[in-house]
Amino acid sequence: MAKTMSGQNAVTPSPEGIAESIKAANTRGIPPVHAWNPPFCGDLDMRIARDGTWFYLGTPIQRPELVRLFSSILKKEGARYYLVTPVEKVGISVDDAPFVAVDFEVGGQGDAQVMTFETQVGDLAVAGPDHPIRVERDAETGEPSPYVHVRAELEALIDRKSFYRMVELGTHRDGWFGVWSSGAFFPIIPSRELEAD
Repeated sequence: MAKTMSGQNAVTPSPEGIAESIKAANTRGIPPVHAWNPPFCGDLDMRIARDGTWFYLGTPIQRPELVRLFSSILKKEGARYYLVTPVEKVGISVDDAPFVAVDFEVGGQGDAQVMTFETQVGDLAVAGPDHPIRVERDAETGEPSPYVHVRAELEALIDRKSFYRMVELGTHRDGWFGVWSSGAFFPIIPSRELEAD
């Protein structure tokens, strides 16, 4: 038994119980987790690795439909991640971003270009003002980590092959090398650094 913040005994959260709660909510598409504010029930030994693999008790979750279900009830509050149902909220750990963008499609050219990213769980994000792309660089190695916003403060790490393809579509603007999507320009690296290479 776990204790709630009020000191009352509560049932320890489990993946099975969370799955049943969300199925009972009978929602279609992405559930409205932003509208749910259940009590915090404790942390679950669940982790999303940097490559997008979900682990429970140190073992990869092998059922893709279960991973998709859990990914649909993810919520970020501050720096923490939770799985949220109408009746409970449990903390989980995320190594980097909760999603990985494993591919993208591109239409149009130049500033009319549109890039649509797909995550490892099948979510789609059309890069643009509502779904920006950002690139962090490691302070020591300079290695880039590119991300695209998926929904409600949740991002996807753009995988290496997709990032290389994205860079091939890049152009220079106002001293930056970057990419266009949905009428917005997203900087990747200062142009002068590319010229120095």
